[in-house]
Amino acid sequence: MVDLIMLGLLFINLVWLLFDGLFATQAFKAVLSSLSPNIVQGYAPIHENFVLYDLAFVVVFLTEFCVRWVAALVRKTYMRWYFFPFIHWYDLIGCIPLGGARIFRFLRIISIFYRLQKYEIIDLRNTAIYRFILFYYDVFVEELSDRIVVKVLSDAQKDIAAGSPLIEDISQQVLATRLPILTQWLSSIMVHIGESIEHNAHGESVRSHVQKSVGKAVRSNSQVSTLKLVPVLGSTIEKTLEQSVTDIVTQSIINLLKDITPEKIDDFVEHGLGRFSSEDHMLDQEVLLIVNECLELVKQHVSQQRWKDSFNAQDIPADEIP
Repeated sequence: MVDLIMLGLLFINLVWLLFDGLFATQAFKAVLSSLSPNIVQGYAPIHENFVLYDLAFVVVFLTEFCVRWVAALVRKTYMRWYFFPFIHWYDLIGCIPLGGARIFRFLRIISIFYRLQKYEIIDLRNTAIYRFILFYYDVFVEELSDRIVVKVLSDAQKDIAAGSPLIEDISQQVLATRLPILTQWLSSIMVHIGESIEHNAHGESVRSHVQKSVGKAVRSNSQVSTLKLVPVLGSTIEKTLEQSVTDIVTQSIINLLKDITPEKIDDFVEHGLGRFSSEDHMLDQEVLLIVNECLELVKQHVSQQRWKDSFNAQDIPADEIP
C-alpha cells in the first residue's frame, strides 16, 4: 500500500513538474491563455513559489526513505547500516529540489515497480512494454559484451602475432609452479597402476595381454622355434620359456611403475622434456597458430547476433528488423 501511494504521489509530482516547466515558456502560456486566461493568472503565483510546493513532496519522499531505511535495519537486509543510502542513491538525489536533480525521481518509479513486481502485487512480465524493454535491454547487453570480448581476443591475437612468449610463459608461470604437485600426482598414478597390475583380479586383463604379446613374439622367434626339434621335451621347453619370459616382462613393468618417484619424474622433465621444449621453436610456433585459430573461431561464434533468432522465429524479414 505504501508503494502504491508513493507511486501515485510520484505521478502527480512529475506531471506537476512537467506542467510547471512548460508554464515557464511563452508558447505554453499563449496556449493556456487562448483556452482560459484565468488559468494563467491563477497559476502564476504558484509558479513563482513552486519550490515551496515541491518541498512538500520532498518531505514526504524523505520520510518514506527514512522509514524504509529503518525497516531495512530492523530486517537486517544489508550487511552494514550505511549500505542502504548508497544502494538507493537515486532516491536521495531525486529529493534535491533543483531542476537537474528532479529527473532522478523517474528512477523512483522504476524502483517502486520493481518492488511491486517482486512482491507479486503486479505482474508486468506479460505486458507488451515489459517485453519490449527486456528485448532491447538484452540486445544492448549482448552487442556490448560481444564487442568487448572480440576486442579482448583481438588484442590477444596481436600479442601472439607480435611474438608473445605465450608457451614459455605458460611453462614457467603456470606449469613450473605446479610441477611438484603434478609430479607427485603422476607418481602416485604410476604406483597405483603397478599395484593394480600386480593384483590377482584387477591386473588379469593386462597380464593376459602381455602374455599373448610375449607368446606371439616368442613363437615368432626363429631360434626359439628350433626348440621344437628337440625330441619329447621340445614343446615343454618352449612353453616354459614363454611363461618365464611373460612373468619377467610383467614383473619388470610392475617394478618400473612402482619404482617411479616424483624425483625421477622431475629429473626426466628437466633433462628430457626441458631440452626439447626450449630447442624446438617450430613446435612452439605451431602451438601458437593453433591458439590463434581457436581464438578466431571463438570470435566468430561470439560475433553472432543471437537476438535476431527471435525475429526469425516469428518469421519477420531481416530487412524489417529495427
